[in-house]
Amino acid sequence: MSAQIGVIGGSGLYDMAELTDRDERLLSTPFGNPSGPYVLGTLRGKRVAFLARHGAGHRLSPSELNYRANIYGFKLLGVEWILSASAVGSLQERYRPLDILFPDQFIDRTRGRVSTFFGNGVVAHVGFSHPFCEPLSALAADVARGLGVRVHEGGTYVCMEGPQFSTLAESELYRSWGGDVIGMTNLQEAKLAREAEMAYSTMALVTDYDCWHPEHDAVTVEMIIDNLTHNAKTAQQVIAGVVERLDVTMRVSAHSALKHAIITRPDAIPESVKRDLAPLIGKYIR
Repeated sequence: MSAQIGVIGGSGLYDMAELTDRDERLLSTPFGNPSGPYVLGTLRGKRVAFLARHGAGHRLSPSELNYRANIYGFKLLGVEWILSASAVGSLQERYRPLDILFPDQFIDRTRGRVSTFFGNGVVAHVGFSHPFCEPLSALAADVARGLGVRVHEGGTYVCMEGPQFSTLAESELYRSWGGDVIGMTNLQEAKLAREAEMAYSTMALVTDYDCWHPEHDAVTVEMIIDNLTHNAKTAQQVIAGVVERLDVTMRVSAHSALKHAIITRPDAIPESVKRDLAPLIGKYIR
């Protein structure tokens, strides 16, 4: 049983209530185990694979996530489109709690995370100047707007290491760089999805203002949890609307990202690496 659309649920979004005909699938990959089982089911008439990014009970921190296994698992399931939900802090006054921003750029502040499937005898350089799938983001923004959500299209997602939040000096620095929202997870997903030739988009769900904001210290854990819960309900509605309207036969540039990216001569690639990466490179390298 396969699915063309993948959904990654972030903080607060651990399930898709509308999914029917559910089938949990535990997968193993050459890169280890994903965060948990993929839940395959039917949503608005289409097959969808859902993965809770942080695992059951939210037990995995952003630095502990096996991003390669998570994305590789979606590839094994036939996924070509990934819509990700991510809780973020706002770096600008105009992005208020409960708003949704669909970013179009990244700034990488992570350290030591593996962000590629390649190496070990095969080199590939994919284009990443535009890290998100514009048609998918535009569709999701349109759906969200139709639900009455305050929506922002475009903006820069600062991906930090965590698990601690920013210092005040860091928060002010990111603002001076033009950062719009800050989170801890989406950069590696986007890079790996591009290498796996999957269109990827993020719903950045604003829970609160980052520590630069003068009212930041008045924000309580209870308020953040309430916002997470509200955002999760909104995200489920947006995802369902996107799934219903998405033309999965449409082709975008991400779907052929590896076409001219593999630099290594085929005869120089170790057979074990060819075997491990067959779901990704098999159509280009025999």
